[in-house]
Amino acid sequence: MFTPATADQRFVLETIVRLGEISEEAGEMTDAVLEGAGAFAAGEWAPLEREGDTIGPKWTPEGVKMPAGFADAYKAYVEGGWGTIGSPVEHGGQGLPVSLSIAVLETLGTANMGFALAPILTVGAVEALMHHGTPEQQALYLPHLSTGAWTGTMNLTEPQAGSDVGALKTRAEPAGNGKWKITGTKIFISFGDHDMAENIVHLVLARTPGAPAGTRGISLFLVPKYRLREDGAPGEFNDVRTVSIEHKMGLHASPTCVLSFGDHDDCIGELVGPELGGIRAMFTMMNNARLNVGLQGVQVAERATQRAVAYARERVQGYRGGEQVAIVEHPDVRRMLLRMKAQTQAARALVYYAFGQLDRARGGDAAAAQRVELLTPLAKAHGTDLGNEVASLGVQVHGGMGYIEETGAAQHFRDARITPIYEGTNGIQAADLVGRKLGMDNGGTLLGLLGEMREDAEDTGLLNLIDACEEVARNLLGSEMDDRLAASYPFLTMLSTAVCGWLMEASGRAAARSEGDPAFLKMKQAATRFYVAQIVPEAMGLKPAAMARAEMLYAIDAEGFAA
Repeated sequence: MFTPATADQRFVLETIVRLGEISEEAGEMTDAVLEGAGAFAAGEWAPLEREGDTIGPKWTPEGVKMPAGFADAYKAYVEGGWGTIGSPVEHGGQGLPVSLSIAVLETLGTANMGFALAPILTVGAVEALMHHGTPEQQALYLPHLSTGAWTGTMNLTEPQAGSDVGALKTRAEPAGNGKWKITGTKIFISFGDHDMAENIVHLVLARTPGAPAGTRGISLFLVPKYRLREDGAPGEFNDVRTVSIEHKMGLHASPTCVLSFGDHDDCIGELVGPELGGIRAMFTMMNNARLNVGLQGVQVAERATQRAVAYARERVQGYRGGEQVAIVEHPDVRRMLLRMKAQTQAARALVYYAFGQLDRARGGDAAAAQRVELLTPLAKAHGTDLGNEVASLGVQVHGGMGYIEETGAAQHFRDARITPIYEGTNGIQAADLVGRKLGMDNGGTLLGLLGEMREDAEDTGLLNLIDACEEVARNLLGSEMDDRLAASYPFLTMLSTAVCGWLMEASGRAAARSEGDPAFLKMKQAATRFYVAQIVPEAMGLKPAAMARAEMLYAIDAEGFAA
């Protein structure tokens, strides 16, 4: 049960991203790319979703083995060139805007969310090497990573250091000829091992001898699973071992590995960027990954909505007007379905808009570069919050059958739950918003966005929310950090909802002017009306929490929580 969301993707790319302004070539290719990706995902990836969840990858002494069919489906992805759309031309890519490439990634993830983590992480590795790698590293690795023939990983987390990256202990010792010996253990490494590609390129944070404590002492290293021979092909095993696979609540198709580097003192890596420059390089990976995790919220919301709509139209129960009807005819079911539609479209608009700003930033637009920095915590946190809300509503629409695994609704709920946690918890995103992004240009970046939104907005409730966001922002700019942090999450949700409302209202106006599929345009306008009328006012209720001081949270000591 999977249908590519081609119509809304095309609509958002045209009206929100304005892809044709970024690249005339990409604008002309949109239909072909979206339809081709949809057909590929439906034929190759969607049929494996259930096997990925129920069977999953298996650890063996020889390495992780994916379920039957995954290696062939991944090979088809590589051979079809689907990983090359946004990759640089000089390294075998098509060089098209990232906005178009993430529409493909959304389709793949909607078809099979766990499977799509492999290309998501590879994109992050490409970004890191493009910005921080040497010309030699780029020449050796990027042609393979850009196509997806080799996959990439990020290795940050360690058992004693969760979100506190500065507490990591993995070591890098000079080994001569510019090489380093890597020793240590990393946990929670998505697609840390598998049998779908001939090499895996690990990007590993580690400490060098004499490095200062904390984040200032971290460097980034490129550590392939197999060292490269002189001809550039994978050769000798590089002493990177998979200790185990985590037993997780969801996202079972993605092997989350514990990796051990240098068990036999024979793991060789090389610096990416300067020594002690790991944090800067890490944020290049993380910022890309955070936007893509926000996109995962769109993926799971879209699939959960499709499944719930299909069930509601088929499940006959209850009466209206004396006749037995499908549950889609009942007002509360319609409320849930329309909310799912509206929140999914809002999440897509927000995440795509952020990627559109990223494309403009790469074209030299300094204002867009600042705006994408501001939007990144919103896209990651609110996008994944909405993915969780919509997946939960999907279970509710199914009723008791939603709690039964065979219907598939529960899988979306389980898969979604990790997204507010990894790549920086949503609490960290809120802290980033009030700690770093709020003060950009002395608040000018945020106030500029709110001003643009105010000029465009028409609905009184939306205008009131925009004004409330500005009032809270100005209050936080003059507040102590503890007070900012106490207010951070309600403020993030308020601001995200306001941005989504602005984008949804613009979409509704565009739909009213458009000539196209009448059913799609009617649904678009209905979802917009619902969002502005019912979801925007909810966010106004968060204002008291966003204006509250931290002292309320410290009215009891730590022991008091056990009372």
